[in-house]
Amino acid sequence: MRLFFLALVMASLPSLASAQKSDLQEALYALPDVIFIPMDSPEGVSESYVLKIRQPLDHQHPEKGSFWQRVYLEHTGFDKPMTIVTHGYNVTRDARYELSQLLQGNQLLVEHRFFGESMPDSVDYTYLTLEQATADYHRIRELFRDVYPGKWLSTGISKGGQTTIFYRYFYPEDVDVSFPFVAPINHSVEDPRIYTFLDTVGTAACRKALYDVQVRLLKARDQVLPRVSWFARGAGLQFTYLTLEQAWEYTVLEYPFSFWQWGSDCADIPGKDVSIDSLLSHVLKVSDFGFFSDRDIIGFASHYYQAGTQAGYYGYQTRPFKGLLHALPTDTNPSAVFMPNHMPIRFDPTLTNTVFEWTQTKGDHIIYLNGSSDTWSATAVPRSDQVDAAWFFLPGTDHRAARIKNLSPAERARMVQVLEGWLGMEIE
Repeated sequence: MRLFFLALVMASLPSLASAQKSDLQEALYALPDVIFIPMDSPEGVSESYVLKIRQPLDHQHPEKGSFWQRVYLEHTGFDKPMTIVTHGYNVTRDARYELSQLLQGNQLLVEHRFFGESMPDSVDYTYLTLEQATADYHRIRELFRDVYPGKWLSTGISKGGQTTIFYRYFYPEDVDVSFPFVAPINHSVEDPRIYTFLDTVGTAACRKALYDVQVRLLKARDQVLPRVSWFARGAGLQFTYLTLEQAWEYTVLEYPFSFWQWGSDCADIPGKDVSIDSLLSHVLKVSDFGFFSDRDIIGFASHYYQAGTQAGYYGYQTRPFKGLLHALPTDTNPSAVFMPNHMPIRFDPTLTNTVFEWTQTKGDHIIYLNGSSDTWSATAVPRSDQVDAAWFFLPGTDHRAARIKNLSPAERARMVQVLEGWLGMEIE
């Protein structure tokens, strides 16, 4: 991939050299460890580029090696604010985020280290720490400090929003405002607040209907497993990290978590009189069976490593399904973390709990936006009157819908007023 990228750069040089370089291109050529290719720009953006930035594996010891990090740059003006997007995973295409649109500003969309094309030649997970990952963003900030001397902000969604918070903790002077969306700060690798949420969200009737679906599917194991096997074969799913039966039990346990996270409707939960096929079809639409296949477990290996070592995550209660689980252990709650190569989980809660306390006492100029019906709102940063920060909890809103566009007019006006005060500028 790196050679392909460099080949594209070399192929583009004659056309760039024959045309007059823009001021931005001149600035990019002057940056060390940065290569770039022009892209088509979205509406409202004058220039766009995909960059590769050489990053140290270990920012404290650059001699240990490096990797190339993929970054998408959108330029609207050197005097405009810059929003750095702390993406939590791989970035397959450029996308303009709400905060950048609101400010009509510049944007740097950064692929997380050890995801997508931002991979070293050989993966050593000891370099995949929140300290190293946030140092990547800090180095990018330093590289572009003189190119964009105005206001800087950071934003991210879900795991990316979580990264926004950690980035602000480690480098509080890098940005003027942080805006994490639906971002959890977990206390442990099995945060019990998730269980409390699932036991109290919605109505008792809806929660009972979800449980009834789970019980019926687990009791109908002999009918369900052959159907699930055929589904997996048709979808090209393979199961070596987990067995197919383990993956199916995980899918059933995941069902209420995904139901609330992705905004399913209680009215759509099948009743007791529907066929097994209809019941199975419904659950597979809500709880992704492929999420527990090799495809996703391997694809999200870096995410699981971070969750299992520093960021925390969640698990599944098995006590309500006593005698119904055959493939998963019932003496302990199964974890939703699938560590690469089955390496033992060694979770250290020190950092995430330190950062949580910091959000409550020192985390100024941060805007938190969450949906109250989203499962991840269970571990969202709670309000604190000790910091100059703002919270927006959208009622009845899920993980996808908790966005600026869905704020009420009054809440949007309040959010803009907060931003204007912190940035010292008027937002149109």
